[in-house]
Amino acid sequence: MILRAAVVQTNATDDVAHNIDRSTALIRQAAADGATFIQTPEVTNMIPATGDDLFRLIQDEKDDPALSELRALSAELGITLHIGSLALKSEDPDRAANRGFLIDPKGRIIARYDKIHMFEADLGDKGKYREAARYRPGDRAVLAETAGTKIGMGICYDMRFPNLFRDLAQAGASILTAPSAFTVPTGKAHWHTLLRARAIENGCFMIAAAQWGPHGGKDESAMRESYGHSIIVSPWGDVLADAGEGEGVAVADLDLTHVDKARKRIGSLTQGRDVTVEIASA
Repeated sequence: MILRAAVVQTNATDDVAHNIDRSTALIRQAAADGATFIQTPEVTNMIPATGDDLFRLIQDEKDDPALSELRALSAELGITLHIGSLALKSEDPDRAANRGFLIDPKGRIIARYDKIHMFEADLGDKGKYREAARYRPGDRAVLAETAGTKIGMGICYDMRFPNLFRDLAQAGASILTAPSAFTVPTGKAHWHTLLRARAIENGCFMIAAAQWGPHGGKDESAMRESYGHSIIVSPWGDVLADAGEGEGVAVADLDLTHVDKARKRIGSLTQGRDVTVEIASA
């Protein structure tokens, strides 16, 4: 089976209507190129500069304009749409949800996934990040069956936790996902390496749409910038598509039979062994 997949690369700001318009235009472009599975980046609906701005803008899931408009677009185009994530209100009044959605070609929500691992990093003069201060982590992994295959859902920082993706692959995933808003310094150092590693070690396709570019802010110190380079990786670790820099779309044809072929060549997915760590000392 061949699945034509696309990653949409956007430059979200705190202007929700603008973000929806740009995402919609790029999804239409991907569909016109024949893609039937299309993924958008993490926080497709907004990237506010401050926590105050975030909580001023976010909506309940049922009221979020991006979710409703993108569901309607999926039905109009007859595509499976993976909304990488949306910033939404959660049950915690002090923290938002970072929630991904899989939408079927009739516009129905197939699956929801709340990002489990919150980005915590101290990059010195490149910035400090404490995602858990604004977002509530999820507590369950999600595997969804759609588009003729099984898809394991992850978001951005999740990719640094290989056991999550190993669990999803062992549960039957042929495609793993990591839609992101990856920072520039960590992106230059780790983006391609981490995504290729997760694909190789699990014998899965990896699809990772990403935000790109500066996202604005009230002053230069509040401005954050994303790395871009939305990619699709094969189960053998080959980069099938890379969106580079700028807003745009990258498309690749996924031969899903390559999942079984990769796993037969390298059987590490089923060859793991439990071990005891021995601590030696002089």
